[in-house]
Amino acid sequence: MITEPKGAPETVPGHPVTPGILKVSAKSNPNSVAGALAAVLRERDHAELQAVGAGAINQAVKAIAIARTYLKPGNVDLACVPAFIDVEISGKERTGIALLITRRLLP
Repeated sequence: MITEPKGAPETVPGHPVTPGILKVSAKSNPNSVAGALAAVLRERDHAELQAVGAGAINQAVKAIAIARTYLKPGNVDLACVPAFIDVEISGKERTGIALLITRRLLP
């Protein structure tokens, strides 16, 4: 699942969508996530991928690697800092990973 910011953020009851935050699942297509990430980073200095579980984290990391290739022609590279997050899923508290991505301009 990808939550891509477009215009004003909409909210689903109990699940606010914040611009620049992309939620990744184990079933997410890394190419699609990479495209969404590249689009966010063309407009903003930073973005965040959120993933819970090994499969989701794997897809998120692959997406970051792919996004680098999408952004390279524009002389943009990425830096990534991982952090733990607490997420509520189906009424249960789970620990996930937030990958904080910032863009860096290449010389």
